[in-house]
Amino acid sequence: MRSNGILMHLSSLATDQGIGTMGQAARDFVSFLKEAGQSYWQLLPICPTSYGDSPYQSFSTFAGNPYFIDLDELCAEGLIEKGDYVDIDWESKPDDINYGVLYEKRYPILRKAANKFLQQDPLPKEYHDFCWFNGYWLEDYSLFMALKEKNNGAPWQDWEPALRNYDPHVIWNTKQELSSEMHFWKVLQFLFFKQWYALKEYANEQGIQIIGDLPIYVSLDSVDVWAHPELFQLDENKNPKEVAGCPPDGFSATGQLWGNPLFDWGYMARDGFSWWVSRIKYLCNVYDMLRIDHFRGFESYYAIPYGDKDASRGVWRKGPGMDLWRSVDWAIGRQNIIAEDLGFLTEPVRQMLKESGFPGMKVLEFAFDTRDANCSDYLPHCYPQNCIAYVGTHDNETIFGWMKDAAEEDVTYAKEYLRLNDPDNYHWDMMCGLWASPADLTVVQAQDILGLDGKSRMNQPSTVGKNWRWRALPGVFTPELAKKLWNFCRIYGRLPAEPVKSEI
Repeated sequence: MRSNGILMHLSSLATDQGIGTMGQAARDFVSFLKEAGQSYWQLLPICPTSYGDSPYQSFSTFAGNPYFIDLDELCAEGLIEKGDYVDIDWESKPDDINYGVLYEKRYPILRKAANKFLQQDPLPKEYHDFCWFNGYWLEDYSLFMALKEKNNGAPWQDWEPALRNYDPHVIWNTKQELSSEMHFWKVLQFLFFKQWYALKEYANEQGIQIIGDLPIYVSLDSVDVWAHPELFQLDENKNPKEVAGCPPDGFSATGQLWGNPLFDWGYMARDGFSWWVSRIKYLCNVYDMLRIDHFRGFESYYAIPYGDKDASRGVWRKGPGMDLWRSVDWAIGRQNIIAEDLGFLTEPVRQMLKESGFPGMKVLEFAFDTRDANCSDYLPHCYPQNCIAYVGTHDNETIFGWMKDAAEEDVTYAKEYLRLNDPDNYHWDMMCGLWASPADLTVVQAQDILGLDGKSRMNQPSTVGKNWRWRALPGVFTPELAKKLWNFCRIYGRLPAEPVKSEI
């Protein structure tokens, strides 16, 4: 069925708490989506961010980001008081996030809430159940964060050797020593997911499904690598042998150096890809639909020597291919998955996507890039039905930013193809070109329905600083905007189906 969704991360919601949260602002946005005739809300990864603030570089692939815990809801539960946070200066602009101040000022409030929670005697059964069902990741995560706190935030590679090497005897003793601090981190996860599932339930009741995101790689400074080094290509000192990235191309002469450790696919294959099965099963319960980042990396991946300053010396190596996806299907059944298949696609990658049956992605901005010989694949008239189509993603410019910064010949081509005549309505006209395509699902950025320029771009790949910070201004998602968006979805057949009314 034809439908449309909006891409906007939780962090981008307008609140008075320095960052978007899972409270009233999130429910108000869900209500806007419903009134605007939308079917999906797409988010970036909701895991904790580490240095650089990227949701694609996290301390854990399973945990939730404590910044998104709504303080008003904690107050309503009696875990904190209004005076604990209402007068705090988060030192950010209304359309910006100051992550450094969040780190300094938010955790003392969350610690007070956790301490109040832990004073209950007995502790709620739902907390014990949460810890039990999530113990396979929560126990190591809470210890990892407690140890980071003890080591002033230092990466695990800089810890004392016994802890760095996850010595079982020392780990057991350390758990006893840091039991109280571990409970703090467990409570934060309990509070996060309590609010998350309440928000998800509300969204689903309003007819909105949530699309989540699974980064293909994990951060080197993560509990995933620390507690399970056998899953990664590490040397005897637990340093990566090679790291992830992208090769040089028309966009970057030296490629992209991501720096993530690479998976030991041989080891993973021998145990039936159990870590991946567990990860995908877990996240398919967290979200309604799951976007798999950098899908082509499962067919073959770009490996860069560890320590290199750029990606120019990398080489391609074979990944697990369909063996992984067959194992996932066999273990947990068919899941609602989107394949992020952007970038350099070889015939084996195309075959893997076809065999998987997952919908791939199309990005309209790529269609007019004269540097790309395959740009015609992204023209709307070429889209298959089984795809998810975007004007741009979080890694791309906004429409107005693209119109301003793209090469003149690319913009001219877009104007001719899409018949763009009114500069004030370039954003709506480009979105209409997308909505008219055969794609079953289209997704547009919130920045584009708001008509924002490149200053509101979410991320500039391979750059550090000023990414992931955009927030919507209060009050911009108006009834008038909802009505306009609803009408376009009506015109292009993308409104949700009306529920069937039974006759009594």
